[in-house]
Amino acid sequence: MTVDASGPGVRDVVPLTGIRRTAARRMIKAWEAPAFTLTLTVDMSAALAVKQRDAQATVTDRLIECCARALVRHPQLNAWYDDLTVTRFGQVNIGVAVATDAGLMVPVVQGADRLALPEIRAARRDLVSRAREGRLGRADVTGGTFTISNLGMQGVDRFTAILNVPQVAILAIGATSERYVRRDGAGEWVPQADFTLTCDHRAVDGATGAAFLTELRALIETP
Repeated sequence: MTVDASGPGVRDVVPLTGIRRTAARRMIKAWEAPAFTLTLTVDMSAALAVKQRDAQATVTDRLIECCARALVRHPQLNAWYDDLTVTRFGQVNIGVAVATDAGLMVPVVQGADRLALPEIRAARRDLVSRAREGRLGRADVTGGTFTISNLGMQGVDRFTAILNVPQVAILAIGATSERYVRRDGAGEWVPQADFTLTCDHRAVDGATGAAFLTELRALIETP
């Protein structure tokens, strides 16, 4: 359908260009994938204490660190799918979804599995800053092998993220909230968040996705 830009009620017509145009095309391909989702709840107590390790680090930095470690142990999710071929990578490059005035951008923390927490924090802060200033280059947004989308800061409790093709998996993280939990017969308030993993079923099966999520939860909950 063609929009009549001179018609009543039309505010403006904005053509998609550059990174946003590429992202739009990838989303169309993502809907073609036979995707499935898995969700589990994570105790965020240890993650919230990340500043005890690095005063300038954020929970997102800790999540990147844990995802990188889990992907090393579950390389089936650190992969691309294309034309009946699955390519697995020996380096973990984690994309982090960032909302900007120009739309959603996914800059990539390269080699996250080989970085210490302060290095992850520095790389993530630099990428996010340049994304919001419109200064990302092609090298900053290519080569990702896995993506994290965290909408918890926007108060979203749980959501399902669309695959960032050709990647075979993406992790959606909801808001952390205090929930009443009974343990060993006693009740307590625990900061928890829901993690939802979307997988391309052509490359990843349910058991593999579940094993990754379980491993990731164990890493995040470990002080």
